[in-house]
Amino acid sequence: MTRDRRIRWVAGSAVGLALLFAGVATVASAQGDGGDDGTGRVAAPAPRTPAVDSADAGFARDMAVHHQQAVEMSFLVRDRTRDEEVRRLAYDIANTQANQRGMMLGWLDLWELPKAAAGQEPMAWMAGGHEGHDMDGMGGTTGPGSPYQAHDGSLMPGMATRTELGRLRAASGRKAEVLYLQLMTDHHKGGIGMARGCARLCTVKVEKRLARGMVEAQRSELDVMAGMLAAREAKPRS
Repeated sequence: MTRDRRIRWVAGSAVGLALLFAGVATVASAQGDGGDDGTGRVAAPAPRTPAVDSADAGFARDMAVHHQQAVEMSFLVRDRTRDEEVRRLAYDIANTQANQRGMMLGWLDLWELPKAAAGQEPMAWMAGGHEGHDMDGMGGTTGPGSPYQAHDGSLMPGMATRTELGRLRAASGRKAEVLYLQLMTDHHKGGIGMARGCARLCTVKVEKRLARGMVEAQRSELDVMAGMLAAREAKPRS
């Protein structure tokens, strides 16, 4: 199976599972929200679907794109090193982020919202906090007047550029390991900033929980990657 087919298979399988689990989670989160309808019975809660320009929808769309690049980079490095520690980390990141991506795309399907919103810039949903937000040390912010500008395929803070992905494809061995760890460190820092934004601005409880879990898990992986870089006499780029 080629790398591109592997990526599509992992992401596609995750979307299918997410439609099932997201449906269950949506129903479960709605339980208890109904009120007495005057007959002693609990009335069914009114449907609450996020708007296309909401933080809930924006986070799901943007983080799905962000996660897809992490999956791609992880498959790239698995083919370019025999180091089991790096390959194991890459597998864990690819598996986790492909499944989370599937959940978010599944929610968009359930909400009957587009996976790409025409006319909306990436991260525009974070303007709901009425301020730009620091991307956890990335040196860039989002929101009105943000200094971060999409460039060379990097649509959001932390995303690798097309040039950097080309360098990763051309590298091998320890050089590929170090570059992957540096790129993924930047990627996680940008992702943490986005997840914190959702934890603050999103209204769907299950999505807020997912965002908080992302922050905790990726901060832990940042510590792991810092140690792996130090073992290779390297350090994060920022």
